Amino acid sequence: MSMGEDKAALLRSLEIDRSTPPPGRGPSWGLVAGVAVLVAAGAVGLTLWAAPDATAPVAVAQPASQPAAAAAPTPAQPNDAQAGAPTARPQGQLVASGYVVARRMATVSAEVFGRIVEVLVEEGMKVEAGQVLARLDDSVAAIELDLAKARVQTVEAQRAGIQADLAEAQRILARIQRLSDRDVSSEASLTQAQARVAVLSAEIRRIEASLAVSRLEVARFQEQLDKLTIRAPFAGVVVDKNAQTGEIISPNAAGGGFARTGICTIVDMDSLEVEVDVNEAFIARVQEGQKVDVALDAYPDWRIPGSVIAVVPTANREKATIKVRIGFDSRDPRILRDMAAKVTFRDSGA
Repeated sequence: MSMGEDKAALLRSLEIDRSTPPPGRGPSWGLVAGVAVLVAAGAVGLTLWAAPDATAPVAVAQPASQPAAAAAPTPAQPNDAQAGAPTARPQGQLVASGYVVARRMATVSAEVFGRIVEVLVEEGMKVEAGQVLARLDDSVAAIELDLAKARVQTVEAQRAGIQADLAEAQRILARIQRLSDRDVSSEASLTQAQARVAVLSAEIRRIEASLAVSRLEVARFQEQLDKLTIRAPFAGVVVDKNAQTGEIISPNAAGGGFARTGICTIVDMDSLEVEVDVNEAFIARVQEGQKVDVALDAYPDWRIPGSVIAVVPTANREKATIKVRIGFDSRDPRILRDMAAKVTFRDSGA
C-alpha cells in the first residue's frame, strides 16, 4: 500500500457516522416540547377568538338533584292612564335648620361727638332700662348750661325791676286820674302817666319773651348734657363691649377711623326665637301656630317645645326657601343668640 492510500484510510477512520444515533440518546425532546407549546398557544387563540361576548348571559348548569329555578316574572308595563297617575308617597316629619336670633338687639351709641370718661358695663352684665352705661366728657356742656341758667336769672331780675316800675306808674296814673276828675290835675299830667304805664307794660312783655328764650336755652343745654350720659334703652344682657375709657365716640364715625361708633351691644333675652329656611316645596305643611320641637346643636338630646310665630311672606330666589319664625314656649338661660338649631314640625294631630 502506498503512502497516499494510507492517508485516505486514516481520514476515513476519523469521519463521524451520522446514520445511526449514538447509544443512550434518542430524538431531540427540546424540539418536540417547543412544537407542542406553539400548537397549544394557537389552539387557545382560536378558542378566545371564537368565544361569545362577555356581556352575554351564560347558562349555569343546575345539579340533577335540584329543579331548575323558575324564571322571574316580567313586570307588567303600565298603560297610559297609569303612567299619568301620581304615585302616593308617605309624608315624614318636616325638619328644617336655622339659628337662634334676637328680635330686640341694639348697639348703644352716643348721639353726639365726645370723649369717653367712664364705661360702667362689661360683657355678660344684666342691665335695666335707663341704667347708665357710660359717660362722656361734659365739662363744656356743663359750663354752657350754667351760663344759660345765669341768663335766665338776669332776665328774671330785670322783669322784677320793670314790674316794680309798672306798679308805681299804675298808682301814679290812678292818683292823677282822681285829681283830673276833680279838675285839680292837668290833662298833660294824665296823658304822661298813661304813656308811662303803657311803656312799662310793653317792657314787661319784652322781658317775658326774653325770659322764655333763656329758659329754652337752658332746656337745650340740659338736653345736650344728658346726651353725654349714655343709658340702656331696654333691659337685657350686654354681649359685646365696644369701647374703653379715653376713646373718642361718634354717632357716624365723623372723627376718623379711630372713633368708636358704639359703647356696647345689648340683647333682650326674652325676645330670642329661631329663624329657619323651609324649602318652598314643603311650605304648605307649615302653618302659623303649629307646634314644633327645637333641638339645639349644643344640646342635641334636649327637645324644646315651641310654635310657629309667622311664615314670612317672601321667598329666597337663590335658595328656593321661605323664612319661618319659631317661638319658644318657655325661656331658658341655656338658649343663646346665634346657636344652631334644628326644628321638627309636628303633624296637625300631634
